Amino acid sequence: MADYDVIVIGSGPGGYVCAIRCAQLGLKTACVEGRDTLGGTCLNVGCIPSKALLHATHSLHEAEHNFATMGLKGKSPSVDWKQMLAYKDDVVGQNTKGIEFLFKKNKVDWLKGWGKISGKGEVTVGDETHKAKNIVIATGSEASSLPGVEIDEKVVVTSTGALELGKIPKKLVVIGAGVIGLEMGSVYARLGSDVTVVEYLDTITPTMDAEVSKQFQKLLKKQGLEFVLGAAVQGVEAMKTKAKVTYKLKKDDSEEVLDADVVLVATGRRAFTDGLGAAEAGVEMTDRGVIKTDHWKTSVDGIWAIGDVTSGPMLAHKAEDEGMAVAESIAGQAGHVNYDVIPSVIYTVPEVAAVGKTEQELKDEGRDYKVGKFSFMGNARAKAVFQGDGFVKILSDKATDRILGVHIIGPSAGDLIHEACVAMEFGAAAEDLARTCHAHPTFSEAVREAALACGDGPIHM
Repeated sequence: MADYDVIVIGSGPGGYVCAIRCAQLGLKTACVEGRDTLGGTCLNVGCIPSKALLHATHSLHEAEHNFATMGLKGKSPSVDWKQMLAYKDDVVGQNTKGIEFLFKKNKVDWLKGWGKISGKGEVTVGDETHKAKNIVIATGSEASSLPGVEIDEKVVVTSTGALELGKIPKKLVVIGAGVIGLEMGSVYARLGSDVTVVEYLDTITPTMDAEVSKQFQKLLKKQGLEFVLGAAVQGVEAMKTKAKVTYKLKKDDSEEVLDADVVLVATGRRAFTDGLGAAEAGVEMTDRGVIKTDHWKTSVDGIWAIGDVTSGPMLAHKAEDEGMAVAESIAGQAGHVNYDVIPSVIYTVPEVAAVGKTEQELKDEGRDYKVGKFSFMGNARAKAVFQGDGFVKILSDKATDRILGVHIIGPSAGDLIHEACVAMEFGAAAEDLARTCHAHPTFSEAVREAALACGDGPIHM
């Protein structure tokens, strides 16, 4: 008899959600985790701590720029960096302990240590080998670097080091204009750092709707971030407390050097399978080191894989959905993930969120579509909180009015996008959103107005 019905390797958002759902469905479940705390990269050194710093520094920005306008007068607050980091660590601690509580509540065993698939239906953790009818690989991803760029997590850092710098840098160079680079660049710009973002492509956030991307860059520049686009980083020379970043502009091959106190390498992430024993067990990988799956099944019977270690967007909520689906599949149910309705969010101010198709994708498909847009300058609530910049953009099918994509840059975009997700999940038309009563005054009215713009036109513009 197997020790467990399911052993999940990795306790990030995909792994812990999968383990809890398995237990809820009556499966005897264990989760392997080598860190001292549960929650994986996301809760420990990713999504959660970065949001804490984004919140703290946005509060600082409000105090410095908007409090006096609202009649809140007094000396601007000074930054106690150690206390800010302590606050961030406390937020992390509360969340990781919460997962531990949920494991106990749902009777999920935590196998502490690094797991290795050591045979058919076997996972070895330390000196102990455990048997399982099903093994779920949820080992996530790790930061990737550039050739010749050595990470020391002090002067040349990944997002992990950027969350615990000894002091606020005077000059920060960010390599990569993706989500992580822009969020952390935004944090340090608010704290007073001179931030320069160096990006290989000619645009920031290349997978984003082009119109949103352009507006986003303009607003970030207004906040103090500088951008060098179309630049190929040649190398980073790190000294004890400084660094030099050499890059070459693609347009004319000219070479430039930037001085920095800290360099953040935010050039993406790669699947983490080191020491897992997956390849030795016969699990097929792609040439990029990603595990091949078919409905989350690997090439080996009884071994499943979810989240960042598989293909698709590296998003915590995508991993969570896959964790639920795998649990239900193992339990004999019909696990399902709608990959066409997975939102993405950047937690800067303004926030940026998207779901579904971009205009470019619809053009490439040759699909006829309508565009409904509404500016937050026409939204009373947004203007009241100094966040009138940005807009909501809805793309709907020209013939059927079915919503195909929604793109938001503005206040609470990361929450507003889920109205669109629910609508798209049920195959709603833009008119369905337009005819749904929205409370006033709320940011969500901008979504309704954009839906109205797909028809006869918005009211408040």
